[in-house]
Amino acid sequence: MKQLTILFFLIAFPLVLQAQKNDYKVYSVAFYNMENLFDTLHDEGKNDYQYLPDGDYKWTGQKYLDKQKRMSTIIAKLGKDVTKQAPLVVGLAEIENRNVLNDLVNTPKLKGENYGIAHIEGPDKRGVDVALLYKQDLLKVNKVSARDLRIKETYAGDNWEFKSRNQLIVEAELEGEPIVFLVNHWPSRAAKSPYREEAGKLQRSIIDSLRKEHPGIKCVTMGDFNDDPTNKSIRKALGAVGDEKELTEDAYLFNPFYKMYKKGLGTLAYRDSWNLFDQIIFTKEFKNKKEGWFFWKAEICSYPELKNKEGRYKGYPFRSFNGGYSDHFPVVIYLLKQANSNSSK
Repeated sequence: MKQLTILFFLIAFPLVLQAQKNDYKVYSVAFYNMENLFDTLHDEGKNDYQYLPDGDYKWTGQKYLDKQKRMSTIIAKLGKDVTKQAPLVVGLAEIENRNVLNDLVNTPKLKGENYGIAHIEGPDKRGVDVALLYKQDLLKVNKVSARDLRIKETYAGDNWEFKSRNQLIVEAELEGEPIVFLVNHWPSRAAKSPYREEAGKLQRSIIDSLRKEHPGIKCVTMGDFNDDPTNKSIRKALGAVGDEKELTEDAYLFNPFYKMYKKGLGTLAYRDSWNLFDQIIFTKEFKNKKEGWFFWKAEICSYPELKNKEGRYKGYPFRSFNGGYSDHFPVVIYLLKQANSNSSK
């Protein structure tokens, strides 16, 4: 029986063994909603008053430094048990501005990782943005841009504009192979589904344009989509599928978190049920194991320290204002490439 178990392991997990033998290079790509990483200063024109020293959360300098320390510790370990290093890139949501990003990459846990910052200030009324940290010694960034989500509406006879977080676009090269990383934080559940569907349409149009300009380019879109993998914004508007057999020229986005969600897994909990809003989705070219970088596996990083230890919310994310981390668990995918492979680009 023991020999049969070993034989099954060898057949079922060849990439695990080969990666451990260094036949493959492996990097992690991560996303983390930081749950309101605010500094203690007011940003003009933004509703950040809760996170000031005299605000609702009494957000002092010490609380800010403690939050930075905790979050940097988690970022540094995302995927590290497999890759033996901090992530290649980390998409972030709910960061206030460039200043908090500068402080984050200069924390003791991250300062030696040589992270660069991709960030463009967005129109969110609370002032929360998205960003991408990237290892400057591994990833060559060629262009950083963003598209705002703005929806014109008429309410009570008045014309007004709904504004939400922008969608960040980072065009880069990994060992000479072009890869685009996109970071999102779609409208919250306080807004109805059509708002997130509009966000999905915008993201799809961005990726469509990139693929039209650069046929076959590999794209990774990540974020807190505020919807599950089965919701309209992901399945219809963005067009991400959860089964390899569904991939086509038109349905070219694959969502590895679809099957996790169907199994009842999630990244945040609300009213005794789990949602999987945090996802990393990629173009079908990452399923080709014979050419360049390819997808290996995906994970929800529900580390013990990120969970409440007791009480009604035992097992739920250990939230920031309770002295914890975030109301979301981070997520990771792994990219592999044969160690002796040269880029095809």
